[in-house]
Amino acid sequence: MKATSNGVFQGDTPLDFALPLAILQICLVVALTRALAFVLRPMRQPRVIAEIVGGILLGPSALGRNHEYLNTLFPVKSLTVLDTLANLGLLFFLFLVGLELDPKALKRTGKKAFAIAMAGIGLPFIMGIGTSVVLRGTISKGVSGPPFLVFMGVALSITAFPVLARILAELKLLTTDVGRMAMSAAAVNDIAAWILLALAIALSGTGSPLVSLWVLLCGAGFVIACVVILPRVFAMMAQRCPDGEPVDEIYVCATLCCVLAAGFVTDTIGIHALFGAFVVGILVPKEGAFAGALVEKVEDLVSGLFLPLYFVSSGLKTNVATIHGAQSWGLLVLVIVTACFGKIVGTVVVSLLCKMPFQEALAVGFLMNTKGLVELIVLNIGRDRKVLNEETFSILVLMAIFTTFITTPIVMAVYKPAKRESKTEYKHRTFERQDPSDQFRLLACFHSSRNIPGLINLIEASRGTEKRQGLCVYALHLMELSERPSAILMVHKARKNGLPFWNKIQQSDSSNQVVVAFEAFRQLSRVVIRPMTAISAIHGMHEDICESADRKRAAMIILPFHKHQRVDGTLETTRIEFRSVNRRVLERATCSVAILVDRGFGGSTHVAASNVSSSITMLFFGGKDDREALAYGARMAEHPGISLTVMRYVAGQNSPGEISTVDLNDGPDSSGISDGKRIREDGSIKYEEKVVNNPVETAESIRGFSKCNLFLVGRSPEGPVAACLSAKIECSELGSVGNFLTSPEFVTSASVLVVQQYSTEKRSTPRHSTMSSGKVAELPAGEMEEGKMEV
Repeated sequence: MKATSNGVFQGDTPLDFALPLAILQICLVVALTRALAFVLRPMRQPRVIAEIVGGILLGPSALGRNHEYLNTLFPVKSLTVLDTLANLGLLFFLFLVGLELDPKALKRTGKKAFAIAMAGIGLPFIMGIGTSVVLRGTISKGVSGPPFLVFMGVALSITAFPVLARILAELKLLTTDVGRMAMSAAAVNDIAAWILLALAIALSGTGSPLVSLWVLLCGAGFVIACVVILPRVFAMMAQRCPDGEPVDEIYVCATLCCVLAAGFVTDTIGIHALFGAFVVGILVPKEGAFAGALVEKVEDLVSGLFLPLYFVSSGLKTNVATIHGAQSWGLLVLVIVTACFGKIVGTVVVSLLCKMPFQEALAVGFLMNTKGLVELIVLNIGRDRKVLNEETFSILVLMAIFTTFITTPIVMAVYKPAKRESKTEYKHRTFERQDPSDQFRLLACFHSSRNIPGLINLIEASRGTEKRQGLCVYALHLMELSERPSAILMVHKARKNGLPFWNKIQQSDSSNQVVVAFEAFRQLSRVVIRPMTAISAIHGMHEDICESADRKRAAMIILPFHKHQRVDGTLETTRIEFRSVNRRVLERATCSVAILVDRGFGGSTHVAASNVSSSITMLFFGGKDDREALAYGARMAEHPGISLTVMRYVAGQNSPGEISTVDLNDGPDSSGISDGKRIREDGSIKYEEKVVNNPVETAESIRGFSKCNLFLVGRSPEGPVAACLSAKIECSELGSVGNFLTSPEFVTSASVLVVQQYSTEKRSTPRHSTMSSGKVAELPAGEMEEGKMEV
């Protein structure tokens, strides 16, 4: 085929030329696989399932039954170009997979994980050899014996490390004992599987046994040479790429050329080009900005466009119609049962011998049974080398789909850590309490560095006096788990040795700038700052927040508003998805919740305690939320640089409805504020009372405080005065007063903190609210230092 056409106006049909046909093929497979992934998302299935199924649907098993379609979109003459692009994409994807594996982590793998990995390889490999004997006697007659035995053993014993990591992240099991054990065992399994696959490829040659020996020896020599030379070269490159600065393009280009060169060498040796790329990926140093820059340059193009072509290439070789008759379907059942039995039983038995609870052992067994892209690679290599015929190939592909598909639902059924752990009970779920000298615990959440300055200055204002037990803050970094391969690198950092994502000793990438900000603030103040992370899909982020607050016994959760301030002073939406996260937290949290609308509170940097000079206005109308905001304001007023004005609004006689008088002395937190003597002695607290007759008077009074630095309000104020302000509510999570303070009509540079007090009574869903009923499991958050775990 020629590369490009002259166009339809000159009589050329674009689909008769390589480039336009390849473009159409890429667009078709990407559209289909993304649509299938969307359909399978509610079932928590990894995207690889959608990609494998999509490839099969485009092949002769489904749409390819129409020969006109197959000859038009996937003609035989186009398959060479298709396979070349697919393998080029796969080459770089395997480089990314190698980047995910850390050799240092393999060295730290415990004896228990190593024993589980060996059992997860050994028993299925032996049973795969036994199954191959049955297949050779039925549907695989005439194939070469030793290569077929090894290929069947590898096909049944493999565990897809990237797919397993994705499933664990989706189920929030990464930092549990089950997650750590499964990931460690899967990493060992992955390396062993590649070694066995190299053996299988060497044996599958058509030459004499001496040729196979030469292939193995040259392959081993290539690996040794890479291990000796490449780490030093990559270390030199990494040293010249300091954190916080862009990586020089020449280093990225040199590394990618090295990947291609390694692929060429291994293909020349005869063990497939993918091995060279995988080895180079393993040897790239994981610390620093260099690895992140490589991922950023490669992953989207490769995983988004080129890799799906590999699934089409595989799907075109898969014809489910070849599985016909009772014998073939019986062999399919035999292969599935053998694969599941060998992997699960072998893993469970060794796990039980290692004194792991039965539920956890069973969960690890099913997790280790995960197949994926690596399985598909093994099968395609076997198909290309004539070791697997069409029927055997189709049976093994269906086996891989089935075993991966059942993993998530079965693990969810047999292992439920949320139910196994008793609900943490603690007393102080609000700021309003009998003894205000008790330690206050805050869970301060943020999405990016944009939220940090205002958050740190708010924490500084909340730290209280030395007489109290102080303030303990858990800074929770909310990170979205995307479908990108680099998300798995982020996930590994979260589970490395069971430590958190932020570990100042082991981590040195640009994300540590966030940690440095909190660490510097911790050293300059008396506040205990403990960074944590929550890595989850956006639809499950609220459960991470609520579970973390419950586990850390927080009295209040502080959330960033889903809008940020522009240069002209207006509020612009950051991400609309963050709004749904805030709403769900407000509905489901078991402690008080506050939403910070940050307009630059305290400036763009942390203000030292001696330089703090902020004016805070608390608008009091009545009700539980207002009393909670008042209790929080009273603590903030203890800071020597904070002046608090409590403005209480009372309905006048001309105001509609019955006048409701709320006594500030009703709340245990306000005894010191309402005491006239205390107010006169402490100039940082000022109490005013305003009688208003209509909403206009209320609005004008509030506008008089627009020069302050922070407004402190309750989310659901009570009384006729607040009711008159609730005519227009754009953001229900802010309540009536909060909406007024953030509306375009109210001109101010003051930030707004909207507080909701925890109540055992079920709150009604706010108006215009769209709550999700999705159930998401927990991702435990770690502490910054191993010795600081909270009980």
